[in-house]
Amino acid sequence: MTLKRQLLIASLLMLLIPWAGLQFVLDLDNALREQAIHQLNNQVARIATEARPALAGIPTVPGGHPVLYAEPVTYPMRMDGYADEWPGYEEEESTSLSGRTAEWHALTDSRHLFLLIRVPHGQPRYYDPGAPARPYEHLVLQQQRNDQLEEWEIRTSGPGAVTGLDPGQDWREDYRVTGGWQGVAGGYQVELRLPMPPAGSQLGLRIFSPRAGELTANPPAHGAYQVSEPLPTGQPLLVSRITGLERQLAGQLTGGQQATVIESSGWVRGRAARAAEEPVPEFDLLSPLQIVEQIALNGLRQLVRWHQPEPAVMPDRASRMATADLPREGLVRHTGGGDFLLVSQPLAEGRLLVLEQSLDQLLTLSGNTLGRVISRSTLLVIGLMLVLLGYASWLSWRITRLQRAVNASVDDDGRIIAAMPKVRGRDELADLGRHFAQMVDRVQGYNRYLESFSRRLSHELKTPVAVVRSSLENLGHATSEVDRNNYINRASRATDRLSQILQGMSEAARLEQSFDHAEKETFDLAEVVAQATAAYQQLDPGHRIRYQGPDHGCPCHGSPELIVQLLDKLVDNARDFTPAGARIETRLSAAAGRGAPTWELAVFNEGSSLPEHLASEIFSPFVSIRDTGADGHLGQGLLIVRLIAEHHGGQVSASNVAGGVVFRVTLPGTI
Repeated sequence: MTLKRQLLIASLLMLLIPWAGLQFVLDLDNALREQAIHQLNNQVARIATEARPALAGIPTVPGGHPVLYAEPVTYPMRMDGYADEWPGYEEEESTSLSGRTAEWHALTDSRHLFLLIRVPHGQPRYYDPGAPARPYEHLVLQQQRNDQLEEWEIRTSGPGAVTGLDPGQDWREDYRVTGGWQGVAGGYQVELRLPMPPAGSQLGLRIFSPRAGELTANPPAHGAYQVSEPLPTGQPLLVSRITGLERQLAGQLTGGQQATVIESSGWVRGRAARAAEEPVPEFDLLSPLQIVEQIALNGLRQLVRWHQPEPAVMPDRASRMATADLPREGLVRHTGGGDFLLVSQPLAEGRLLVLEQSLDQLLTLSGNTLGRVISRSTLLVIGLMLVLLGYASWLSWRITRLQRAVNASVDDDGRIIAAMPKVRGRDELADLGRHFAQMVDRVQGYNRYLESFSRRLSHELKTPVAVVRSSLENLGHATSEVDRNNYINRASRATDRLSQILQGMSEAARLEQSFDHAEKETFDLAEVVAQATAAYQQLDPGHRIRYQGPDHGCPCHGSPELIVQLLDKLVDNARDFTPAGARIETRLSAAAGRGAPTWELAVFNEGSSLPEHLASEIFSPFVSIRDTGADGHLGQGLLIVRLIAEHHGGQVSASNVAGGVVFRVTLPGTI
């Protein structure tokens, strides 16, 4: 098994713990939700039975009828004309009414009704006690219960406290209606407090403002000018939450639950909630294991939320909700945050009772179980970490042993002094050890090649140097002009030989350097060989040079210029050993093998055969079977052939065949 697979398997073992924990938590969450839905359905049925008497006699709110909804308030209200105590108050909205329509809002503490009225009528004109007939800004608040109608006029001679005036009592001040009037940018706003009207009462509001030329046909007795109709149109019903109902609901809830009673028209008539009974742990008193349990529990809550069904969105603390959009049961998410499990129960007259249970509370119920699972999982993780640590130590020991073996095989001067020990195993470290052993063997062989090369070079240089030295010595003793010319010619030929040796060495070196800059491309090897062979025949009519192989369809990746140079060297070498009129053939065929295609390029020539002892060394430098004294060849041509073939990932070989010699070059093809 490879080292990569070993590490992969060892790492996957660690994943078993979170996977098993996740499956446990998801199964637990599904079981708790199913059980909670069953329990909530039973509970909501009991609550509905208890809530019906509290709703008896309370009229329903018909759909489409104007409503003024009074939100409950639990803190004292200051009636000073400012809106900073009202829910949703924003200073910008309170201080600038330009471009807005008149609006009013309501709050209640069960005993009193609080109204906030905002009127964008520009700069108000206040009531002048010295000129009561002069038009002025004022409000008329109307309250109708059963067949009784009460009215109060709200006016002021300047910003400050106001008291309602009863027109039916000769405009006496009714101290049950008090408040404050304040002018703001673009208009004014009024805060009022009055006794809480009974259920089913209707409220109306009329706003009067002086405008020149708009005197009504029958002006009121106090001489004001009416410039607007009641806002909103008609007499709106005053709707608020039922305190007795909310107390009854609160007494039947458990921690993390909230109940809501909704009219068929969507108005909320009762809402009660009980905070989750989840003690907040003190961090300083927790043990390390308990801290881990708390962190894991918070993470599990988030993970469970990701795997739960997509919850329906439900407005948070809204005063009106569309009952048709609420699910019969299932998961809901409040806009203010928090996921809940919801069930509902129809009530009389189209009302609906909604009961919700916090999902966080459900997970808290299983906190002890999760804590124990986490503790045991932590011990298991520690055990697996120790196993992996031991495994890593074993790998480190193997790598250190391989490093020592490599250092022991090479001395400080870079000479190979010992072979690498045999490595057993089938993973990457074992393969690396075997590759190091092969590298050491190749380096050792290359060192032997360098030593042999130096001996051959010394041998090649020794003869021309000796000739030059002897010619110069004899030149000093020569007495005739003929002898002196002979010695000079011998020295000149020897120096030419030295120049050829150096030039051949430089050519091979330049070729190796050019490999780094040669651009490779995909080309058709058959077309290159066929065209080059035809050119050789035209340049050398004294030999029969032919090509055997396909005309195309032999793709190869490399440098076609270098392949032509390789072919030039092989054909030149073949011409040197082929008699006049004899046959030279370039052959191209597919080499036997599997996988990617491999092409065999061969050059055959009729003539003498190769010496058997030189068949494997003929591609080395300074190896030649020619008569060097006659033609001065250095044996560098076939060296260049080998270098080009190896640059393309191929190999070269030479062998005797019937009727001549064949040189073969195998090159990897491409698909």
